[in-house]
Amino acid sequence: MSRLGKLPIELVSGTQAKIEGGFIVVKGPRGELKQQLHPLVKVDIGEKEIVISSLGKTRKEIAFWGLYRSLIDNMVKGVVQGYEKKLEINGVGYRASVSGNKILLNVGFSHPVEYQLPEGIQASVEGNIITIIGIDKQSVGEVAAQIRKVRQPEPYKGKGIKYIDEVKRRKAGKAAAKSE
Repeated sequence: MSRLGKLPIELVSGTQAKIEGGFIVVKGPRGELKQQLHPLVKVDIGEKEIVISSLGKTRKEIAFWGLYRSLIDNMVKGVVQGYEKKLEINGVGYRASVSGNKILLNVGFSHPVEYQLPEGIQASVEGNIITIIGIDKQSVGEVAAQIRKVRQPEPYKGKGIKYIDEVKRRKAGKAAAKSE
């Protein structure tokens, strides 16, 4: 049995949820999100909570039960609070700027890299910190991963783009190897 799937999802005041044609739609103060439902999962929407239940007892059906409970919970949190990811740029001359829905990255290439932000995602740059903001957790994480992929941090000097809480293990380099 899914322990996570059993927990009801609380609908905060100002949020609404409804099922339309095989999709669950959650509306809140920050916007609206839509997710297609799997036929092995049953969703019951009450006044103050959403309860998800499984239609079977196999491992696959129980896995979908917990998955859809998490997806719907993330949707409710997203339309109420939103999500954000922070990236840090390290390196001499490395910088970023935002203009409209594009991020311009100068990260050591012969040309600046331009990244087009998808709809529903905003970005801001303060110093060497890039902040990605949106209501869809999956989209925010995907955009942050794609921006990080432009110039991943290298292990010797740590130059590149990394998550703010990421710890990159540093290597000693040639000089340390010769001294032994």
